[in-house]
Amino acid sequence: MQAADDTESLERATQEFLAARPQLFGVAYRVLGSSADAEDILQEAWLRWQSTDRGDIIEPRAFLTTVTTRLAINLAQSARMRRESYIGPWLPEPVDTSRDPNVGAERAEAVEMAVLLVLGKLNPVERAAYVLREAFDYPYPQIAEMLDTSEANTRQLVSRSRKHLAAERKEQPVGRAEHRRLLEVFLGAAQTGDLATLEHVLSEDVISYSDGGGIRGASKIPVVGRQHVSRYLKAFAPQFWPGSEVSWVEANGLPAVLVTSGGSAVALLSVDASNRGLERIMWMMNPVKLAPYVTSLAA
Repeated sequence: MQAADDTESLERATQEFLAARPQLFGVAYRVLGSSADAEDILQEAWLRWQSTDRGDIIEPRAFLTTVTTRLAINLAQSARMRRESYIGPWLPEPVDTSRDPNVGAERAEAVEMAVLLVLGKLNPVERAAYVLREAFDYPYPQIAEMLDTSEANTRQLVSRSRKHLAAERKEQPVGRAEHRRLLEVFLGAAQTGDLATLEHVLSEDVISYSDGGGIRGASKIPVVGRQHVSRYLKAFAPQFWPGSEVSWVEANGLPAVLVTSGGSAVALLSVDASNRGLERIMWMMNPVKLAPYVTSLAA
């Protein structure tokens, strides 16, 4: 009888975990900016859930979200040290949101590459507070419990995060259709080295990030400003684009471009666009980060 009860309890625990899993992944991914790290966190959360006395837990999803959030914060704190030794600009690991539009979120908030890039500059607790509030709409008292802090401090954490994002993203992003149009114009100009069109489509203080992780040849520093970025792309074009193929994909909730050469993915191009033009150009060229995304497209 005991064995049957244990089996039933484990089956129920499995069902509860699987029901919460999309949200748990969404929280961990947004806090960490890495789908691989998020999967590791979920594995650890599952092990803890299995070994927990679940009899007194009234809301399994809330409990699991708390565990996942705290694990993600701990990992993010150690990841900050790793990023200090990262070669070149660090960009979030892309995810294919065409399969799961909100990556487990009730609202598709804090999933765009540009937002994750900015969130990565916050401390992990601020990031977690913002994600729980803005992406998953948790009430402040519950977030305070999850973060083991006061409600007043939680409100301050979210407020600081909002102000930081507003300061970094000075202009409101354009809608999806205009985003794609601007990216199409940029792509054509980048491929041909059309300096005039590049300068027209870029904002004055545009930043181009190339995440090669030291594995692929990519700029080891961000390129800043309309003229610098335009000239960099013009010089870059003859070495990069000949023999390459492009395909339109979705990454982190927005249209993006996958660049392949010889049947292998070499870059994922994402942009942040406002009514001023392109504000951020993000080239994911690190094959370690690019591989899971490409695999997900084929699944």
